Amino acid sequence: MEQTAPRLLLVEDDAEISEMVRRYLTNEGFHITQALDGAEAAALFAAASYDLVLLDIMLPRLGGMELLQRIRERSTVPVLILSAKGSEVDKALGLGFGADDYIAKPFSMIELTARVKAALRRATSYSRPSQAAIADAPATIHIHELAIHPENFTVTKNGQEIRLTAKEFQLLKLFASHPKRVFTKAQIYQSIWEDNYYGDENVINVHMRRLREKIEDDPSHPQYIRTLWGIGYKLGEFQS
Repeated sequence: MEQTAPRLLLVEDDAEISEMVRRYLTNEGFHITQALDGAEAAALFAAASYDLVLLDIMLPRLGGMELLQRIRERSTVPVLILSAKGSEVDKALGLGFGADDYIAKPFSMIELTARVKAALRRATSYSRPSQAAIADAPATIHIHELAIHPENFTVTKNGQEIRLTAKEFQLLKLFASHPKRVFTKAQIYQSIWEDNYYGDENVINVHMRRLREKIEDDPSHPQYIRTLWGIGYKLGEFQS
């Protein structure tokens, strides 16, 4: 039985860039639907299902961030932001609104393809875990006031559920499963994003900050995930 090509929605207002990306990704085996503005993309997304969205931030008619909000109101489809605006503010805003990854223009088509494939692979493994993985899921992990439930991807603090995104849960579980280990940003990216680390630490910084805002009593002075300046991060230690 022939495997269906992954369906990608490409939202890019520069027709030349859009066509270049479409041709390359089509040759790589993807089915590409193009939108040249945010309003067109919103209509296309409402009318069909997609496996991944490639989203520029600066769009006419409907901005990229508002479009991302609309997508997140109805779907957890992976969203990879493409933008020439490379400031930390834009990256933080995009990821804060629910984007999965960020690639700044100009980018190589090889890197873009690798990011797309990695995002699709992560989405598939997370949304459809194997029966063996479910059976082998570890018991609840308790860390101070937190209870991490790998079997259903939930976290509670003092009995109250904390709503985490897939990436936030995976980050917390990574540290909780290795309480003595220090992770560099490269190791975190390779473990959670399952891809080569390109040196863009803003993706990790934003997800880490949002995770701390949800689990820490005082995110400015984190206790659950400690920063080791110049090295990386590790799980905090609590007296039993």
